[in-house]
Amino acid sequence: MITQPLLLKITTLIYFSILFQSTPIFANCTCEPQDKDHQKTKHEAALAYKLVAIASILCASAVGVIIPILLNNFKSLQNDYSSLNFLIKAFAAGVILATGFIHILPDAFQSLTNPCLNTEIFGSFPFAGFVSMMSAIFTLMMESFATGYHRRAELRKAQPVNIGDDDEENDGIQTHGPQILLERTNSSTLIRHRLISQILELGILVHSVIIGISLGTTENPKTIKPLIIALSFHQFFEGMGLGGCISQAKYRGRTIAIMVLFFTLTTPSGIGIGMMISKGYNEQSLAALIVQGVLNSASAGILIYMALVDLLAKDFMDPNLHTNFKLQILANVSLVLGASCMSLLAKWGGT
Repeated sequence: MITQPLLLKITTLIYFSILFQSTPIFANCTCEPQDKDHQKTKHEAALAYKLVAIASILCASAVGVIIPILLNNFKSLQNDYSSLNFLIKAFAAGVILATGFIHILPDAFQSLTNPCLNTEIFGSFPFAGFVSMMSAIFTLMMESFATGYHRRAELRKAQPVNIGDDDEENDGIQTHGPQILLERTNSSTLIRHRLISQILELGILVHSVIIGISLGTTENPKTIKPLIIALSFHQFFEGMGLGGCISQAKYRGRTIAIMVLFFTLTTPSGIGIGMMISKGYNEQSLAALIVQGVLNSASAGILIYMALVDLLAKDFMDPNLHTNFKLQILANVSLVLGASCMSLLAKWGGT
């Protein structure tokens, strides 16, 4: 005979077993379709933002790199030490310096100290700082050897002479030593400017590819949205720095077009590559962390060296600046402004 307390226990047991059995069935039936729809919507939104990023960064890069080149064509800016040109160069140098210190080097340290890597190897030595230092040293050596090679080649050239009809003391032959020295100096300066622009573009392109791939592989629209604005300004300011160096190098139109095209298309191309490999790409994998860390470190070393040695030291130590106190103040303000603007983007977009 079943008593009332026993019946109550059986009823309660059946009730709770039905309750806890039905809950997972309800969840399994309703959550999976919602997750799939949500993932599809999220992917479509991310794709749309990536296409906007390609267009925005493409335009910003092109405008940034072209502005200094166009300004250099004005007669008032032909002199390297004209006020506006000088301020643009100081601003661009600050941008490049901040890019190396604030944007690239911290990313390199983050990649090469990631817990996913072997902590016994990568945790006991600052590889990012070491690679960056060696990159700066290698850039110095390469620039020194290249400049020395061209200068020795100039010295081996035949001495040009000018036949003077009215110079009887030298049998009608008059050499122009100062002219020869001036031509050699101008040639060496031009070669140096061209070398600087090429090395600087190399350092910028390496970083641009990495940030492009990083954005292309991101599937979170909330992450991509602020990056569009941040990277657009990032590429615009970097383009101004590179454009100033290209204008000083006095390349022919075809070479200028090629260098501008490479810079303009690099980040959008990186985004496209990231979109293609996004399904199988794991930015936390061993290979990805090491490659990104090493390339970012090398790029940071190049940009820091170029900004301090080739862009700032040459202009800020020049007597033409020291004799103009007002221009000296404005140049320092422009330098700090460029570095500050680029540094603020690190907080904004995490580039």
